[in-house]
Amino acid sequence: TMHPLLPLCVLWLLPVALMLETDSPQNCVPRRLVPYHSDNALLFQEEGVFNYSTMLLREDLGLLVLGAREAVFALDLANISNKNSSVEWKVTEKQVSKCRGKGKDPENDCKNYIRALHMLKDGRMYVCGTNAFDPECDYLSFENGELTLKKTGQDGKGKCPFDPFQKYASVMLDDELYSATSMNFLGSEPILMRSSGDASIRTEFKSSWLNEPKFVSMAWVPESVQSATGDDDKVYLFFTETAVEFDCYNKLVVPRVARVCKGDLGGLRTLQKKWTSFLKTEINCPVLNSPLPLLIQDSYLWCDYNLSWKECIFFAIFTPQSYTSDVSAVCAYNMSDISRVFSEGKYKTSVNVETSFVKWVMYSGEVPVPRPGACINNEARSMRITKSLDLPDRTLQFVKDRPLLDQAVEPVSGEPLLMRRGAAFTRIIVNQVQAADGRKYHVMFIGTGKGTILKAVNYDGEMFIIEEIHIFQTPQLINILAFSTATGQIYAGSDQGAAQIPLANCERSLSCIDCVLARDPYCGWDAAGAACVSLSTPERHLIQNVAAGDASLCPDADPIKVVSLSVRVGGKLELSCPPPSSLTNVRWERGKSVLTSSPRQQILLDKLLILNATAGDAGHYCCSSVERSKAGEFTTTVTEYQVSIDPADPNVCDRSVTPKPQTNGPSVAGLHAVIALLVIALAALSAWTFCKRYRPQFSNCTNRSEQTQEAVGHQNAARPAMAEAKPLVSEPQNSCRNNNAV
Repeated sequence: TMHPLLPLCVLWLLPVALMLETDSPQNCVPRRLVPYHSDNALLFQEEGVFNYSTMLLREDLGLLVLGAREAVFALDLANISNKNSSVEWKVTEKQVSKCRGKGKDPENDCKNYIRALHMLKDGRMYVCGTNAFDPECDYLSFENGELTLKKTGQDGKGKCPFDPFQKYASVMLDDELYSATSMNFLGSEPILMRSSGDASIRTEFKSSWLNEPKFVSMAWVPESVQSATGDDDKVYLFFTETAVEFDCYNKLVVPRVARVCKGDLGGLRTLQKKWTSFLKTEINCPVLNSPLPLLIQDSYLWCDYNLSWKECIFFAIFTPQSYTSDVSAVCAYNMSDISRVFSEGKYKTSVNVETSFVKWVMYSGEVPVPRPGACINNEARSMRITKSLDLPDRTLQFVKDRPLLDQAVEPVSGEPLLMRRGAAFTRIIVNQVQAADGRKYHVMFIGTGKGTILKAVNYDGEMFIIEEIHIFQTPQLINILAFSTATGQIYAGSDQGAAQIPLANCERSLSCIDCVLARDPYCGWDAAGAACVSLSTPERHLIQNVAAGDASLCPDADPIKVVSLSVRVGGKLELSCPPPSSLTNVRWERGKSVLTSSPRQQILLDKLLILNATAGDAGHYCCSSVERSKAGEFTTTVTEYQVSIDPADPNVCDRSVTPKPQTNGPSVAGLHAVIALLVIALAALSAWTFCKRYRPQFSNCTNRSEQTQEAVGHQNAARPAMAEAKPLVSEPQNSCRNNNAV
């Protein structure tokens, strides 16, 4: 039986858990919160048009081609508020009636949602829409300043989803469309397909290939360039699906990455017009204490095309698949690591257990040559196999039955680059910038479910969110993000409209210390001009220290202008002090004494509130912000006031009528504080007695007591220091286990 003091010990340890939770890197908060303002972004929206979710950057034309519900827009790439042209693509009443007859909502489902926009070699664009649950594709051209829809009426099945709200991915490569969607009205026939004229290559309709997938994103990697083995280019697909390889009481959904070869033509007899190179494996993004794997929501391929494709990096965002957590994460994957898993990894195979149950284990038998799922390379050519049609049936049957690999793809450093609680991550793009220290940093721009964009960097393992920008007046999910190297602008789409923001807005920092502590690799402090400016500003020596946030490099700040205020006796006085960032602690001083909050003098987040002013409240008040970075603690004077108390002047305003605090007895806040202290003292005493008595059984209690004292001592530490803590990788604690061979 449980000892009666055990619940009390657990109760005592609860504050420790809460403080550890507060210090967790999962609580990485933005240094600056930028509330919505019309100056934050350039906006575009058309009355009556919704679901701006497809973008094509036409930098050659200076256009952002924007797909929405029943319309395509050509917007000025430099300022998307300027519409150059638009074209409608609506469904007919007959199509709506047919869609309604299938049980769909005529107002939401039975419209034409533009889901694919791709550029062709001849300058035309290929566009596909859901077309009232009857997908259709067409050609789009921009000539003489006008968008024109060719109205060819191509069948869009397998190229575009039926359901406008179904996950979908596609990429155009040499005028061939690679698409991942569903082939039927019910969404029950998932497919990865390459369309080329009348010919197509597709996946098998087998649960071992695709099992209730939700497609996320797709990217092309030019692996044939300067390949020592004569390899082929690849197309990578990210998605989630119900796992077949785990023994679970319930279905377990896992994130996947799959890939196919560009030159795949299918098999001659086995796998006719089917992928011979389709392989998939799990992709991990381990988050502390997550009982289930996080699910991938978007990915972005970053490449420096002056380097080998092996140096490319996939950045991916993940969100939890249950309501037990609200932590979103970003993980990065080296292209070389992904390629190694597919070229060298072991396969999984199914075995029958007790006649009716299928178990998946690591395959330990002989693997055919050429390697199943591999592209045609020099080794295959030496065997007179020059195309997939020449592959032997033994190789093809092997990959048909075993498309799943045993080894998962792990992220760089084995942990996320960023973790954050709150609104779910929805989209990500990444830009590389060279800072003043000569190093290059990957800056992540992350769209969220509440219509904000996070700007974040991982500085040598330290998660740091520079700012969170509200770009829409009402919270709305970010559907898509795009970045133009020609304009240096970011474009975002939501259900209600589209927005455009610059990579950086250095002017938000008004002082050198604020500019340096922002640790924005795009910005530096110009001492001569006394302004925070872009690093691209020519021939200026700028102060910047992004790796550590060393603001001691800044020159002494100019004195703050003292503001004089007067209030009558018994009145209320508000001394404003807006903190420069959300990572600062505000400190108030009167004369040389540091003020503490009391019922009559309340220190709030952005002000000092003095109630029932007395003659003793007169004096000089100084508000400072204290912010900690890796380089140390930095104090900035924000505001200074000279307060005088005038008991007689009728012209001095009593700024508000405020109830006077109780003076004949203890205040409610004080009473609450006393009660809280008594409870804590009693719990600590009981726990100490219990732990002392049962120390052999619970030897860790004393250590946790020490941790508690340390946590209390540091609970007001600035958040960049907290972010240095690295998350631990724990084993998922669910009722599942991976079926690996012993």
